[in-house]
Amino acid sequence: MLATDAIIDATKGEQLLDASPVPAFSAEFQEKIDKVELAIATGMAQVDCPVRHIFTPGMYGREILMPKGTVVVSKIHKTEHPYVVSKGIAHVFIEGVGWQRIQAPFTGITKPMTRRVLLIEEDCIWTTFHATTKTDVAEIEKDIIETRIDHFLKYDAAQQIKEESK
Repeated sequence: MLATDAIIDATKGEQLLDASPVPAFSAEFQEKIDKVELAIATGMAQVDCPVRHIFTPGMYGREILMPKGTVVVSKIHKTEHPYVVSKGIAHVFIEGVGWQRIQAPFTGITKPMTRRVLLIEEDCIWTTFHATTKTDVAEIEKDIIETRIDHFLKYDAAQQIKEESK
């Protein structure tokens, strides 16, 4: 299945992310990704993507394992930093670029304000690296991740309210 087909399936037939690149971090693009994320949160089985936190003096590594078939929407990255795909294949929609097939081994650079949509073709390990002296993950996340609406948390809260009112 093509990455675009999976996204169309997730959004109940709406073509949100086509092959053409869009301007980076535009309001229009963020709305499209929000719709994809909401469709994933409300219409697809939730998949555990374990994150491992790695610390060395002056460096924080964030490694995520994404299973085959998973559709993932990344957080919005505040900083420029390197990343490595050490295992697997992912179809990645990148703002300002469009769809790209990334296969391990692969090393890239994330630009500030990047947000991606990923369709995992083969189990994938993706690691980002961030210069910091902090060791508290919550504090680091405040520095490296843009605050925004989390559709998964909103959906979980709505589900909980719905179930409690039964």
